[in-house]
Amino acid sequence: MSEAPDIRARDRGLTRERIVDAATTALLIVDVQNLTFNEAQAAVRPEFFEAARDRVIPNLRRLIAHCRARGVEVIYTVIENFTRDGRDRSLDYKLSDFFVAKGSWEAQVLDAIAPEADEMVIPKTSSSLFNSTNIEYLLRNIGITDLVVTGFLTDQCIDHTVKDAADRGFYVTCLADTCMANTHARHAQALDLFRGYCRLMDAADWMALAHRSPQ
Repeated sequence: MSEAPDIRARDRGLTRERIVDAATTALLIVDVQNLTFNEAQAAVRPEFFEAARDRVIPNLRRLIAHCRARGVEVIYTVIENFTRDGRDRSLDYKLSDFFVAKGSWEAQVLDAIAPEADEMVIPKTSSSLFNSTNIEYLLRNIGITDLVVTGFLTDQCIDHTVKDAADRGFYVTCLADTCMANTHARHAQALDLFRGYCRLMDAADWMALAHRSPQ
């Protein structure tokens, strides 16, 4: 019986250290919405609120402008029921009494980083974007191979989305200073745990990478 060919030598040419090709790259902004960031959070989770206000949102504003100027697809996700009564929510969301009414203020993207007219805003009812939406189908349709993941919370929806995207064959980059968890400790721990699934860097460093404009 002949042995199967060893293709590892070919695979060694693969790398996450890629230039940014605007035609095949999407910026994914996860759950940066009125539900997750509002004035009430200052008392409930002060570390999160201060980091989101002073670091994450300003960095996202610069990053979004950079991507739009270069033709990188900008995609938003929000936690939002598909139905008014929330029957479509995941079992975990039901057990946790996690309810974001369809069309509500809580479901809206923050005004500070509001989507433009033709940018996709995808509602979801699970931690991983890939479990409760058709995002993979949409990404394949528009030719995306590389995902840049940002948003809230680092140890929950960001963690799940990074890992699921990697398992589905996308090149994943997570920009650490555009994410946050409830505390700095949880944020740092989450980054350390999922760094094996993605290229981990800061927004300014990613924006400084060589970019290829869409043809």
